[in-house]
Amino acid sequence: MDLVAKFQDVFQTNEQPRAFFAPGRINLIGEHTDYNGGHVFPAAISFGTYALAVPRQDKTLRLYSDNFPDKGIIEVSLDDLSYKKEDDWTNFPKGMMLYFQEEGFNIDTGFDVLFYGNIPNGAGLSSSASIELVTGVLLENLYHIDIDRIQMVRIGQKVENDYIGVNSGIMDQFAIGMGKEDHAMLLDCDTLNYQYAPIKLENHDIIIINTNKRRELADSKYNERRSQCEAALADLQKELHINSLGELTPEQFEGNRSLISDETNQKRAKHAVYENARTIDALKKLNTGELKAFGELVNQSHISLRDDYEVTGVELDTIAETAWQQKGVLGARMTGAGFGGCAIAIVEKTEVEAVKAAIDKAYQEKVGYAPTFYVAAIGDGAKEVAL
Repeated sequence: MDLVAKFQDVFQTNEQPRAFFAPGRINLIGEHTDYNGGHVFPAAISFGTYALAVPRQDKTLRLYSDNFPDKGIIEVSLDDLSYKKEDDWTNFPKGMMLYFQEEGFNIDTGFDVLFYGNIPNGAGLSSSASIELVTGVLLENLYHIDIDRIQMVRIGQKVENDYIGVNSGIMDQFAIGMGKEDHAMLLDCDTLNYQYAPIKLENHDIIIINTNKRRELADSKYNERRSQCEAALADLQKELHINSLGELTPEQFEGNRSLISDETNQKRAKHAVYENARTIDALKKLNTGELKAFGELVNQSHISLRDDYEVTGVELDTIAETAWQQKGVLGARMTGAGFGGCAIAIVEKTEVEAVKAAIDKAYQEKVGYAPTFYVAAIGDGAKEVAL
């Protein structure tokens, strides 16, 4: 698609817009650990969101998404960036602009902007954080703002939490803002300490399998799981001096799990603790090139999300469990918040088509409609691009 021509057509101009891109992300392992003070292991992917913009001289913002062309150009003023339900998807860029202003950055004129994303909608690859961060790099460059990238990442999370009202952790914005080609990153969500890990998948591809079951994070049981973990932590804190579940080793958890009064909350906390340990182990395995052992950790992650955290469901389980039975599959699991969304499988290149066919057949038999497959490369974080 010629996005420049599209921009010029939508906004009836000959001006050449500047173009920005922010990726989506997958999380290789470390799921539902981010808000529990644990580690995650995400990577930026080659799918993402483009934003093309031309500055204006007045305070008007004109926003258009090629993903929602029926909504047309949505016009707002810099003088009123408050959340409005009727402003729909534009609340994500509006929130970024509002919080940039609140941080003291000078945004005194508006712009025309066209957004286009090729992240599958509702797939749980973090299209909302991608929109936030592409807006962040747009503002940084259009207004010559000197902003630390981690500060921008934090603003993105604040938009999600305080402006949109989704109680999510910082992983999505961090992976999208800090991504590095051919690397994943081990991130401590409490301290934001991070290190890059090379993903040497010369003979393997990462397949993303979209369940095509729509899930909306704000409406899902995400906040319920989070409060269950908080309740478990509160019980543990009666005897233990800890600030998060991520501080516990599996051994410490087993020695103290009886402090958690509710059996369901025990299971939730068990997942958070064991998953954090798996994530730290995953870094070691990748650094020493032990891909098979890494794949086994990926499988264990799905089992824990299925049995202890209970966020998978028949769609994601069918994909993962079918993948485990196929030749050439290193590991497979759900990725993202669950309740639909996507799974990932790490598959030998020579077996990709056979694995896709097997999953497709099993899924249609069990679920009744087809999944969608994407082969993803691991790419850079948000930046200005040439189109």
